[in-house]
Amino acid sequence: MSVTTPQGFEAAGVAVGLKSTGKPDVAVVVNRGPRKVGAAVFTSNRAKANPIIWSQQAVADRVVEAVVLNSGGANCFTGAFGFQTTHQTAEKAAELLGVSAGDVLICSTGLIGVGDEAFREKVLTGTAQAIAELSTDGGQSAAEAIMTTDSVSKTATITRGGWTIGGMAKGAGMLAPGLATMLVVLTTDAVLEPLEADAALRRATGQTFDRLDSDGCMSTNDQVTLLANGASDIVPDLEDFAQALTELCLELSVKLQGDAEGASHDITIEVQHAASEQEAVEVGRSVARNNLFKAAIFGNDPNWGRVLAAIGTTAAQFDPYDVDVWMNGVRVCTAGGPDRPREEVDLTPRATHIMIDLRVGDASATILTNDLTHDYVHENSAYAS
Repeated sequence: MSVTTPQGFEAAGVAVGLKSTGKPDVAVVVNRGPRKVGAAVFTSNRAKANPIIWSQQAVADRVVEAVVLNSGGANCFTGAFGFQTTHQTAEKAAELLGVSAGDVLICSTGLIGVGDEAFREKVLTGTAQAIAELSTDGGQSAAEAIMTTDSVSKTATITRGGWTIGGMAKGAGMLAPGLATMLVVLTTDAVLEPLEADAALRRATGQTFDRLDSDGCMSTNDQVTLLANGASDIVPDLEDFAQALTELCLELSVKLQGDAEGASHDITIEVQHAASEQEAVEVGRSVARNNLFKAAIFGNDPNWGRVLAAIGTTAAQFDPYDVDVWMNGVRVCTAGGPDRPREEVDLTPRATHIMIDLRVGDASATILTNDLTHDYVHENSAYAS
């Protein structure tokens, strides 16, 4: 149920002391198939970690042999030394795998500013150890090695017509879109051309990871990578493949949402009848990032006024006095005014559904978020200590 489920992929995860807990912290995923197609999307944060800078250059030719990932340190804002660490990691993996360093992507996650000499030594040691332990059963250990504040590993697979897609993801905080969120590796044994893989990945992330907005904080290290090796020898229908990839990415997105730091509610914000899909996303995101709304949901308070106040800050087309809002199936607001009594809304279940009807068009979009809790504040106030 992970990145090694498709044919022709190996992976491993090892512990080398980057994490104080002693848990696995370096992972490697390798493409052993006949084709080495790679595609990736990255954070759009202008403050980019060294692995992002490296990987953006390395994936430009759309050839990827392997991905090396570490938790326990972001290697971001660590200067030229940090970039050299990333370069040396790629070179170490390339040497041991017999490939070009320019075909190895690097991912790091953890505390920004961590990436000193000790970090370098452990990452290089872990890379060698993980490569020595590569196997077709190593997908789960790799998924565990990339966890940071995650409470569980996140993996998924889907099989269609003789080809398979597998995936692993990490992320529990700093989940906000910008071409991608968190760290994700996706693998497939389908036969894809480079541009086909890139298009399918961008479509899938645009409809899933890009719409997971847990806390509105964009990471410096976000990367989603797709590796396609053609080991199944099956050329998929491109629409079928894109739909399957989107389905798998949505499954991982929901798992990330369910493990968000300190959350007690998983909130689905559905926007209907918008003038465009882009405006539907804008409206949904305005609610997902509104701390007053998120605090109300934490308190099981169906405060629909905070929904209208949030969407009123957008440039989307709608009449604020002609909007309907549902909370967990109860229409609490109609035409910009009160509808059913608040007492009819039960917000005690973890799953929370908000539906906003703008009444101006035919477009829709769904945003995934969480509530704002005491535990979230505590965990992030103590993160570096």
